[in-house]
Amino acid sequence: MRQATATIEIATERQGLVEMTGEVARWVEAQAIAEGLLTLFCRHTSASLLIQENAAPAVRSDLEAYFARIAPEDPRAYAHDDEGPDDMPAHLRTALTQVQLSIPVVGGRLALGTWQGIYLFEHRRRPHRRSLALHLIGE
Repeated sequence: MRQATATIEIATERQGLVEMTGEVARWVEAQAIAEGLLTLFCRHTSASLLIQENAAPAVRSDLEAYFARIAPEDPRAYAHDDEGPDDMPAHLRTALTQVQLSIPVVGGRLALGTWQGIYLFEHRRRPHRRSLALHLIGE
């Protein structure tokens, strides 16, 4: 059994979904592990990870609009606003999604479906550099 780890940085410009499938897939392929399991972990409380449709851009905009409705930026609604009006809604959106993904590796490649992509979901309005821990285990 072999293991490989890495940290990657994803730059975000605004709230929304940033696809990172290609970067993650290239790293996995470079590790030369044929069969295994990749774990991705987002090291933040105001950004999250999703596996989602990557063919139709409307899916991304609909998801972003949905989360804006269920966790709105309303200064009257939250006590926590240390970093501005998008602070607590960002934490709520992260709590409703996930910060960790597990993806099988088969034949040295991510076993994603035809229309699946890996996304960092930035929940803050201003640009950030988000850190993701990757751990691949297999043979």
